[in-house]
Amino acid sequence: MTRIRAVAAVVAAGLLTAACGAAGDAGGGGAAPAPTAVTPATSAPPTSAPPTSAPPTSAPATSEPATAASRGQANVPEALRFTATTLDGQPFDGSSLAGKPVVFWFWAPWCPKCQSEAPAVKAAAAKYADVAFVGVAGLDGAAAMKDFVRRTGTGGFVQLSDEKGAVWTRLGVSQQSTFVFMKPDGSTGKASGPLGSDDLDRHVAELRAA
Repeated sequence: MTRIRAVAAVVAAGLLTAACGAAGDAGGGGAAPAPTAVTPATSAPPTSAPPTSAPPTSAPATSEPATAASRGQANVPEALRFTATTLDGQPFDGSSLAGKPVVFWFWAPWCPKCQSEAPAVKAAAAKYADVAFVGVAGLDGAAAMKDFVRRTGTGGFVQLSDEKGAVWTRLGVSQQSTFVFMKPDGSTGKASGPLGSDDLDRHVAELRAA
């Protein structure tokens, strides 16, 4: 009887051991390791400075203190600040003569002295290309003035129609025939006609030497 109990005890112990083994196998062969929390890798966003575009650099606008016209006008003698019309009907600006030696010839169509000196004036104008010759006709109408130029052949240089005497007054001329010799600096000298070739050559030589 005692032997049966011992066998039963051994069998029971074996069954208990088998049950424990099965439990261990179900757990993966012992205590399972604690799970490790995996922190996902975080990459910092790219740190690049925002692109900066420099504002366009342009030189500040500057306004000229004076226009070319106004600067030029400041150098124009008072006597040349006039406008007129040529016998051909073209506009003429006296300021275009600034800085040049100029011979003004004031004449009238019916003037005998003007008629007699016309050949000398014509020759001098052709001879001295660096001197501006300007005829200023007055004391009559345009038709008579044009006829005078045609008869004397003095159409090779500027001829102004000054029926109202505006240019005569500006240059201080009151009678024909009168010459006004203007140096490049604007200073003037006068001579009453008639003037021959020698007289004109002398006056023009003084202008060109100035």
